Amino acid sequence: MKNREMAGILYEIAELLEMKDVDFKPRAYRRAAQNIESLGTDIEELYEQGKLQDIPGVGKSIAEKIMEYLETGSVETLERLREETPVDIQELSAVEGLGPKRIETLYEKLGITTLDDLEKAAEAGKIRDIEGFGAKTERNILDGIAFARQSHDRFLLGFALPEADNVVAMLEPHVSRIAVAGSLRRRKETIGDLDILAVANSADIMDIFAGMDRVAKVLVQGDTKTSVRLEGGLQVDLRIVDAESFGSALQYFTGSRDHNIAVRKRAIRQGYKLNEYGLFKGDSRVAGETEEDVYETLDLAWIPPELRENRGEVEAAADGTLPDLVDLDDIHGDLQMHTTWSDGSNSIAEMMEAARDIGHDYIAITDHVGTLRIAGGLDADEVAEQAQEIQEARDTIEDVHVFHGVEANIMKDGSLDVGPDIFDQVDLVLAGIHSAFRMDEPEMTERLVKAIEHPAVDIIPHPTCRRLQKREPINVDLDAVLQAAADSNVAMEINAYPERLDLNDAHVRRAREYGVMLSIGTDAHRASHLRYYELGVAVARRGWLEPGDVVNTLSVAELEKRFSR
Repeated sequence: MKNREMAGILYEIAELLEMKDVDFKPRAYRRAAQNIESLGTDIEELYEQGKLQDIPGVGKSIAEKIMEYLETGSVETLERLREETPVDIQELSAVEGLGPKRIETLYEKLGITTLDDLEKAAEAGKIRDIEGFGAKTERNILDGIAFARQSHDRFLLGFALPEADNVVAMLEPHVSRIAVAGSLRRRKETIGDLDILAVANSADIMDIFAGMDRVAKVLVQGDTKTSVRLEGGLQVDLRIVDAESFGSALQYFTGSRDHNIAVRKRAIRQGYKLNEYGLFKGDSRVAGETEEDVYETLDLAWIPPELRENRGEVEAAADGTLPDLVDLDDIHGDLQMHTTWSDGSNSIAEMMEAARDIGHDYIAITDHVGTLRIAGGLDADEVAEQAQEIQEARDTIEDVHVFHGVEANIMKDGSLDVGPDIFDQVDLVLAGIHSAFRMDEPEMTERLVKAIEHPAVDIIPHPTCRRLQKREPINVDLDAVLQAAADSNVAMEINAYPERLDLNDAHVRRAREYGVMLSIGTDAHRASHLRYYELGVAVARRGWLEPGDVVNTLSVAELEKRFSR
């Protein structure tokens, strides 16, 4: 799909327009980009069906630019803007703290157009003297450059998963067995490349693979391995293996490296040799057709791929103490989302209908309130009006329960920006940090702990405030925060939005050790985002969570009891 590329073009137009002080248009382009980025449908299909303007935020002008790109591979407006302001806006804006205005200032004052230019200027101490920057900002920029470069060649799990599904669907008619391996199968939050294993029933399988519509370049093509680069940059490797080795190959190429080393050492201690071709006793293959046979022969329970990071899973598989991991079917609802009442794109009823289609029993509408005006923060009167609409929606769509929630803002001193006039109207309260991300650890820890201890708070959303490949986590003593959450019976969120996945898997496992319940919220800003709950479940599984550790496995009645004040 070209959704990601098209969204990137619209984001770039928005940022270049903002650099030129153009009003209104940047926000329109960003909204269209966000909606295209999260489409569950290929934008090329919508173009062929004449339905581009059915995408929220895509009017006639933006639709014409989408058509221009799909037909010609370029957009004249973007090319003109690049000529007028020759900066690599995508590269520079990947550095945390650098928005279009600051990039414009750096271009005007120092002629900075690339990440390399930025790094040289910061290292030479030239940025600190520009009005509005200073020495601290210069240091943050240098740190941000390293972070941006580290993230450059990896792809978000939420982007890579649908790409993998598309490739597998195209190849399935031509193979007898097929599976995704590697870090994607382990559900790592970012993916370097995509590994696919197959047992072929077609001699032309490699030609079929290399000839797929989405292939931008064939990197290498052979009889047993072919590598291609898809439009959008993701590398996909297809390996053809024999049926009797499929399980051992899948185990080997799933990884992780440390997990495989631990399993191979166990095999050696038991007199076996394990590799991608099978499990061998001398020259005889004793297992390999399935992963289950490989693990069973080594006296191990089959280990779910999400756990294969050598964090104690081999020992647990040996002594029968692997967790009974939470699964998609255990999840009954979604506990964070936004509607047109704040900064979302769909109505309450539309979010309910989308949740019903997924199979959810309930959702929580948690629009922004208070001082976060850029996100459309509601006041007490608006919350009361929203409550009426929620009741009307409940009367119409009876098979999805709606909890009326709000997302309040945690101020720098740990207080919340709204009070009882709002809290007394709603079923649950989320309290999150949305600004001042660079406080020192003691102050940030005190800030979060104070919010957790507020009697109205039920859930802390996106607790470390990170945005994958865009913003590093806040500096916080997570153990102190988790202890406070345990003491106050406040849930910590697994934010399932693709660029957040916050808390991460290691933090989730730590929370479980403290006895803290985890809440999965998609942070959906449109109906199609509700499917992101699958990413949240993946994080939960990587964090060793069982159904009893996750708030979303509770029934409506159980949640009503939990949220009661």
